[in-house]
Amino acid sequence: MASTGEAVSYREFEDRANRLAHVLYDHGLRRLDHYAIFMENNDRYLESCAAGERSGLYYTCINSYLTAPEVAYIVDNSDSRVLITSAAKRDVALAAVASCPRIELVLVVDEPGGSGDGRVRDFVEHLARFPTSPLLHERLGGAMLYSSGTTGRPKGIVRPLPDQPPHDRTPLYAFLSNLWHYREDMIYLSPAPLYHSAPQAAVNLTIRHGGTAIVMERFDPVEYLRLVEQYQVTHTQLVPTMFSRMLKLPEDQRTRYDLSSLEIAIHAAAPCPVQVKHQMIDWWGPIIHEYYGATEGLGFTACDSEEWLAHPGTVGKIMLGTLHILDDDMNELPPRTPGTIWFETATEFAYHNDPEKTAEATSPDGTMTTVGDVGYVDDGYLFLTDRATFMIISGGVNIYPQETEDLLITHPKVADAAVIGVPNEDLGEEVKAVVQVMPGVEPGDALTDELLAFCRDHLSRQKVPRSIDYDDELPRLPTGKLYKRKLRDRYWGDGASKIV
Repeated sequence: MASTGEAVSYREFEDRANRLAHVLYDHGLRRLDHYAIFMENNDRYLESCAAGERSGLYYTCINSYLTAPEVAYIVDNSDSRVLITSAAKRDVALAAVASCPRIELVLVVDEPGGSGDGRVRDFVEHLARFPTSPLLHERLGGAMLYSSGTTGRPKGIVRPLPDQPPHDRTPLYAFLSNLWHYREDMIYLSPAPLYHSAPQAAVNLTIRHGGTAIVMERFDPVEYLRLVEQYQVTHTQLVPTMFSRMLKLPEDQRTRYDLSSLEIAIHAAAPCPVQVKHQMIDWWGPIIHEYYGATEGLGFTACDSEEWLAHPGTVGKIMLGTLHILDDDMNELPPRTPGTIWFETATEFAYHNDPEKTAEATSPDGTMTTVGDVGYVDDGYLFLTDRATFMIISGGVNIYPQETEDLLITHPKVADAAVIGVPNEDLGEEVKAVVQVMPGVEPGDALTDELLAFCRDHLSRQKVPRSIDYDDELPRLPTGKLYKRKLRDRYWGDGASKIV
């Protein structure tokens, strides 16, 4: 752990993961069953995942900033029967499980007692009762993480788990290991929340290779650079906002530390301004690699630093799966013509408990999948031009605006509302609301303060708008569909936003 220096050896990690695997088995969980993890980055997080990896279970890591109702929805929708949380998140977790009848056990790291809920146990004390030996019949488990759908409700991404021992790698992990040049003596620095899919995969693979993982509790640009020098970090993964914040440091802080140990720095998840890419290449040289992965369908493109400079708006060439740009009738589009991005399915997936959503994301013949991104191909390179669902990516976090819109419309002073992403130099995008007020209501700073407070009372913080503008009437089509393009063009212009 970066802030405390607390270390967990592989021997300790093995013992801890085995104990938790026995706990889960003792509570009746069997292969393909589910449990959930709701914690900040801490020294018990990774073993909480590892127990599922060796028990044939699905584990769902939940965004640690969500509110109790949001947590409850994911816990219940994922069919989780055990929830692992921390003292820091205890109050939210207990409020959530009050409406989750499937939950049989709540394990709290540093549980203070006095909850009044018989399901709640202290994590360490409860695990101490169980053996450190492996389960008799270990099977491979894996993460079932959630992303938000077009309605604002999160969707669980479930992939088939092969019936195999946990030490046998899946084709995906083998692919990523080669792509990211992982090896046994690597030292990986993880600056991001462990509930995100990219840190999940990266740290998981580091452990599977026998490397050293340094986990930051939260990102700080100076501390990140210091840790690279202190631990002689070789591999890392970031989002563009982190690049931007490091570049904005005073020169003496930015150049104070020796970064020469770095071999691979991967980024994805959010738009990266071209000027930031060039500055990072000038600073860090040819170690930086960027990726666009259609997460659910696992189609990947990759771009190294030389491709960045030659094609600064691209996300690179296909590395896994085959990409197609199709129109609404599933016809192939010519180069430089935007359309929906479809990948030939690299690995089977479904949206948990949502066959309708799964069908929408799958081609009629079942050979391709899409997450609704729009883009075009030019000279063999992929350019992204839009998000079909107007998803907002702010600081590497995916935010879907429907939930915020639905909440704002319930306010008695709001007649209509739209929520969009607008440019933010640091975060890539930020959340903005455009509101049509009720007759007789005066828009202004007082109303803005009232609406933002209303949002903060009901939403997790990343979904709360940073600002609110007012319109006499929002642009809706005759069908009632909100025409967000007209709103977005005010802030972005009507040119293609070439993003990664």
